[in-house]
Amino acid sequence: MQIDKEIFGHTPEGKEVFKYTLKNHKGMEVDIITYGAIITALRIPDKNNEPGDVVLGFDTLEGYLGDHPYFGAMVGRVCNRIGKARFELEGKVFKLSANEGANQLHGGFKGFDKRLWTAYSHHTPEQVSLMLGYESADGEEGYPGALMVEVEYALNDGNELSITCRAKTDKPTHVNLTNHSYFNLNNCEGNILEHELMIDADRITELDPESIPTGAILPVDSTPYDFRLSTPIGERIDKVEPGYDINYVLGGKERELTRVAAVSDPVSGRVMEVLTTLPGIQLYTSNHVKGIKGKEGKVYEKHCAVCLETQYFPDSPNQSAFPSTVLVPGKEYSALTIYRFSR
Repeated sequence: MQIDKEIFGHTPEGKEVFKYTLKNHKGMEVDIITYGAIITALRIPDKNNEPGDVVLGFDTLEGYLGDHPYFGAMVGRVCNRIGKARFELEGKVFKLSANEGANQLHGGFKGFDKRLWTAYSHHTPEQVSLMLGYESADGEEGYPGALMVEVEYALNDGNELSITCRAKTDKPTHVNLTNHSYFNLNNCEGNILEHELMIDADRITELDPESIPTGAILPVDSTPYDFRLSTPIGERIDKVEPGYDINYVLGGKERELTRVAAVSDPVSGRVMEVLTTLPGIQLYTSNHVKGIKGKEGKVYEKHCAVCLETQYFPDSPNQSAFPSTVLVPGKEYSALTIYRFSR
């Protein structure tokens, strides 16, 4: 196994952005850049042993510097939505930057996806890994506390890409980190409506018209959201126009690493399983992607990819009944998600 490093480009301020490529002995490769801790490519052999890239993205840094729907990025300080871009913590109200109407989405106008991370690589006999660090200042996008964040991407010969997130703070704050990769297991060709999906969850968090949780937990039984048995994504998608964008309730507050979802593509034969320690997973089917020119000249359109974002629930800072996202000094936020590939 090996890890390579090269310059990917420069930020508008002239700072270098590096790309690291992690490679195992089975033909799997993962490209990660230090801007946004973004996964820019993930190459996996198909049923005919032909390699293909299975995540959406751009060929150059300029694409990631522009406006895009968080392709491959680490998002935070709090991923997903916070209603009315505010929360109360220890008796004080904190007003956040509102970048989606009156609400905050994925950390604000300049979340972790738009920050430059420091990086160093590490080898063991079992895996190659890349550690990326970022220090989020007290008050950044409205959040209290200076937050030290580390994300470790690791690749092994089991074709497992693991993502370990850790964070520490000097003041009470909220933390909820996820990776926002867009997967299309058929070399990012066409749409994912024929991809078959399983999510091992029997409940979802109900949303209001602005996609903010109401606080209610609803059963998926007899609804288009029921993926407990592997089902083509497109089979019932027309019943939830414009598509799926919902958090699934996976379990309690403390979780062991558990297999929670699987996607398979009948064309390429690729299968992706998702394992996580987190209590929720967001299913998103690229509902608002339209005419984005991506890698190799491909144009990405609606339903071109599926996101499976492991997370705490949306709007957790304002929902006392949801698993808590509060982090206090002396404690560490820690979460592990694994994307396991086979054919």
